[in-house]
Amino acid sequence: MEAKAQVELSPEILATLVEIGEEINASLDLDHVLEKAAALVKRLVNYEIFAVMLLDEASRELYFRFAIGHRPEVVEKWRVPVGKGITGTAAETRRPVRVADVQQDGRYINAVDSVRSEIAVPIMFKGKCIGVLDIQSREVDYFTRDQQNILALVAGRLAGAIENAQLFEGTRRQADTLLVLNEVAREASSILDVEELLRRTAELIKRVIDYQMLSILLYDDARKVFTRSVDVKYGRSEHNKMNYATTQGIVGAAVALRQPVLVPDVHADARYLMANPDTRSELAVPLLYKNRVVGVLDLESPQLNYFTEQHVQALSILAASLAVSLENARLYEQVARDEARMERELQAARRIQGALLPQVPTEDYGLDIAARYESAREVGGDLYDFLRYGPQQLGIAMGDVSGKGSAAALYGAVVTGILRSLAAQKLPPAEILRALNTIVCERRIEGRFMTAVFATWQKGRRKLRIANAGQWQPLLWKNGKCEKIRLEGLPIGIEDVVTYDELGFTLDPGNILVFYSDGITETAGPSGEMYTAARLADLVAGNHQLGSQELADLIFRAVERFSEGAPMADDRTLVILKIK
Repeated sequence: MEAKAQVELSPEILATLVEIGEEINASLDLDHVLEKAAALVKRLVNYEIFAVMLLDEASRELYFRFAIGHRPEVVEKWRVPVGKGITGTAAETRRPVRVADVQQDGRYINAVDSVRSEIAVPIMFKGKCIGVLDIQSREVDYFTRDQQNILALVAGRLAGAIENAQLFEGTRRQADTLLVLNEVAREASSILDVEELLRRTAELIKRVIDYQMLSILLYDDARKVFTRSVDVKYGRSEHNKMNYATTQGIVGAAVALRQPVLVPDVHADARYLMANPDTRSELAVPLLYKNRVVGVLDLESPQLNYFTEQHVQALSILAASLAVSLENARLYEQVARDEARMERELQAARRIQGALLPQVPTEDYGLDIAARYESAREVGGDLYDFLRYGPQQLGIAMGDVSGKGSAAALYGAVVTGILRSLAAQKLPPAEILRALNTIVCERRIEGRFMTAVFATWQKGRRKLRIANAGQWQPLLWKNGKCEKIRLEGLPIGIEDVVTYDELGFTLDPGNILVFYSDGITETAGPSGEMYTAARLADLVAGNHQLGSQELADLIFRAVERFSEGAPMADDRTLVILKIK
């Protein structure tokens, strides 16, 4: 057994008290302050168990801030209400409590079985109790009144140091929280997948608040319904899709009020709807984007008074940036869906346009015919067609609508329909172009026009007649030379009244007629130089012995090689007629 300590306020004691004052005022690190204070108190009072318990103002409970001799589970989990136990009584009465034999005192809360005596001294700052200094011994009636007075003096010196250290800790914690919030916001803003953003946000919030239960709910303000959520309960996460409206509960209150709702005790709040039996306190923070609710952050805890105003402040800052990130992710998701839908529609349009391209006539018109078409986009504005004027006569058309893409393709489809309706009249080339221009101008579309060339071939007389409305001049290989057919004309759809010139040729077996679009002759090489009609004419002249199919394939391969595989800038269309 230890001998009972006899302590007087000797010069040595006063010197130690001065040293305690100097030590605790020399640092703002509360752990360091309390550790040094415990060591110096040991020189004055030979305790066995030492603790400094601080007061949680919100819950009115004492919790262990520093301890020697207590079991870890007691230090970590025990909270003593003000007014309960020896320490709670000291906090409530604001007066020291010295107990000679705790086993004879009904207030004692047994933390260490072998303890027999205890002193609890309130730590007072500006008239308020901010904690309790508590020491214990395994001997009965171990502590004296002098030791109680010494502890009161130590507690007085500790009060200011604790308050300063807590203020410093709070400021540092706030700065650390702002840094974390900035990092969280920056990371969240880089995520454009909603499901991934919800999952990652749940992980990032854990760095700001050590929650047990969390829900992030997405809200459709237009339909007034929640659409999906991510729920995390004690570390387990799950995603849910939903479609329900609510104006009830703590979450509904946050949506209605458009501001955070903090509930220290859910069972004392009439708005609470029990979803988790473990819940005792809750915090719901709306995610606002341009004053529109896009979601709610909802945190729940099995502890009463768990969430603080600091949590509200931190989550409100996070909610502002998270709302923007969620809106960006949802817009991106919507754009991705729209693009996928457009892609599907364009691919369908490409298949339809490909199916609508006319087949080379199977009838014997005395011609070896080849036709090729390759679009720079999903659908294109180039067109070609074959119009059967009769068993001996064939009409050949090629056109190029201004612009590209679906609008040009639709314009071209309309023009093709008009051409086919005119075919029954068996008009000569110049007349069919004039009639086509008149009808198109009646339906004029601002900023749209097309170039076209039209020819008729009469098998028995081997007669070709041709007219041009601004299309690239066709090539004719005849008499050992490949030259342009020099015809020009105003494109279709610009002027209401237009006439077109027409030329006629008698062709011999082996002669070749080549219709082509600017997607071939204006294909650029690596240096920016164009393929040109001159190169095309040389290629035709040098390979005039080939059949139409082989020659068409050769031309497309040559153009592709010239571009060195660069993406197509315009549609490539080719029709070749070789006289049999």
